[in-house]
Amino acid sequence: MKGATPYLPILVAVAALAVLPVSATSNTLLNFLTFALIVTLAAQGWNLLAGYGGQFSFGHAAFFGTGAYAMALLQVRFGVNAWAALPVAVLLGAAVGFAIGFLAFRARLRGAYFALVTLAFAEVFRILANAWAFTGGAAGVLVPLRLQVSAMQFEDKRALYWLALGFVAAVLVLTAAVARSRFGARLVALRENEDAARALGVDTLRVKLGAITLSAGITALAGCLYTQKFLYLDAGLAYGTWISVEALLAPIVGGLGTVFGPLIGALVLLGLGETTKIAIGHVLSGSLPGIDLVVFGALLVLVVAYAPNGVIGLADRLLRRRPRPAGEGAP
Repeated sequence: MKGATPYLPILVAVAALAVLPVSATSNTLLNFLTFALIVTLAAQGWNLLAGYGGQFSFGHAAFFGTGAYAMALLQVRFGVNAWAALPVAVLLGAAVGFAIGFLAFRARLRGAYFALVTLAFAEVFRILANAWAFTGGAAGVLVPLRLQVSAMQFEDKRALYWLALGFVAAVLVLTAAVARSRFGARLVALRENEDAARALGVDTLRVKLGAITLSAGITALAGCLYTQKFLYLDAGLAYGTWISVEALLAPIVGGLGTVFGPLIGALVLLGLGETTKIAIGHVLSGSLPGIDLVVFGALLVLVVAYAPNGVIGLADRLLRRRPRPAGEGAP
């Protein structure tokens, strides 16, 4: 029972999110929550590599886009069932992560150099997808609408939400397990001091390759769900910088290197963005394109300045400052 204790908060959080659509049936809320879960998956992938391993990437769009395009093209070009296409797309995303990691880490790229290389790969993929006829070029790829379970398309929108929530739950458990494992300890050692970790006998290349492969696979899974939700892709959507930005902002805002940080960060970031759009719409009687990006930027500045450990770190700090009842803690 003691070993299951770290997983109880995950069970509680997932159960609370699972019953939410039962009481709140608004399509707007459901679309928001489903999209937030997709972003959570991408953010958790980034968090494993950067939050635990200290390898900051600016190009997780490369993995997200590979998963999204593979999911779409396997269905459209080859007629593969969506449920069969999903694991193949995830494996392709993981393979891209391994290849980029192998090239970058073998060249001993670190810090800003590694971040820029990942960004460059994402941009190369975006340009190729935009120019290649097989991927639909600039017109993109449209997945035919077939509201069938076999096509992973559901008449009840809550089904896709619960499917995404199931994947998020699995990834949360996986992250908690990694954090408690020997591999997780080596990953953290790598983040704290790579040279010292290597001197202690840690195979840093192997650990980093394992981290980026796992991270890329999870991010590709987010891309697969994005395809099934919107049924349309182009190079800007799949490999655009928007997903790289949101994947890294969510853990930073929620709590870098924590299990729940990406989930909390995605809900806070996207929630504030949507709330701001609605508020601006009421005040100005119209939309203001890009206002959510302004919110993201302002929130990032505030978090970095006043809550460097994110929302989780801030909540923990406030709880520690709470006045204790008289007599509590007395010897």
